[in-house]
Amino acid sequence: MNAKERPSSFDPSALGRARVLVVGDAMLDRYWFGEVTRISPEAPVPIVKFVRAEEQPGGAANVARNAAALGAKVSLLSVIGDDEPGGTLKQLVERDGVTACLHRDGSIRTTVKLRMIGGARRQQLLRVDFETPPSREVLLDKLADYRRLLSDCEVVILSDYGKGGLTHIAQMVQAARAQNKIVLVDPKGHDYSRYEGASVVTPNRDELAQVVGPWADDAELADKARALRAKLKLGALLVTLGEKGMTLFQADTMLHEPAMVHEVSDVSGAGDTVIATLGVMLAVGTPLEDAMRIANSAAGVKVTKFGATVVRPDELMAALS
Repeated sequence: MNAKERPSSFDPSALGRARVLVVGDAMLDRYWFGEVTRISPEAPVPIVKFVRAEEQPGGAANVARNAAALGAKVSLLSVIGDDEPGGTLKQLVERDGVTACLHRDGSIRTTVKLRMIGGARRQQLLRVDFETPPSREVLLDKLADYRRLLSDCEVVILSDYGKGGLTHIAQMVQAARAQNKIVLVDPKGHDYSRYEGASVVTPNRDELAQVVGPWADDAELADKARALRAKLKLGALLVTLGEKGMTLFQADTMLHEPAMVHEVSDVSGAGDTVIATLGVMLAVGTPLEDAMRIANSAAGVKVTKFGATVVRPDELMAALS
């Protein structure tokens, strides 16, 4: 029986039992929409006439709201600035049903990604990032809260966007594994030794290539992925491959799931959707192979939507059937 012939193990009624703790770099995604009718006489850039603005939780906050949208009980642990964007981010995630444990650090500004979107086709014209690494004192307070929150979850998702909020991620992985929690990591950067011992690490194609180098074909990818999984003592390595789907590498097996065929609107946030869905499914006891297949379908739904947004159980059920 191949992947597409396997019966669905997706039961929306069971998802309310899932308890998930999301830790990482939370941020606020801001979108300014406008109309473009001419080029500036001052420089070869479009002039955008502002029409409206939207705000959405981003980064780890988007992972948390995706898990909550599926029905899970979700806590989000992160660091924000003592500023207006931080207050807005807290309101947004709580509106989405997430329990927010957000440490305010007055010495930083909340990470904000501001995107200027122009035209009916929603073309991204510009992105401006505002960010500052959190202070050591706030990070230590966050680590203490992490240890307290561990007891009330089955799955920990560590969402690393490289913004400094997961300075103690190696200790977090060790503490969670000591309590037999499932630990999922969305990685960043060149040093994956920090994730040693995690249950599943979910790099995309480009992120993996930064660590293991390029590969010429699928066989070389498999060799490099297996070697990295063994070196870091990972339960599994799940490599997301965009339009080619995703491949799961475990100790003795490799399983590939092709991407669903959809008209792509926006791929931003697809990785958040994948790891959130995977975490919720594992929290209710779904086998990893089936959880991967369901997460792959969730990603297929997400890319049909604009912005970092959520996939709901009825949409996922329709995609699986």
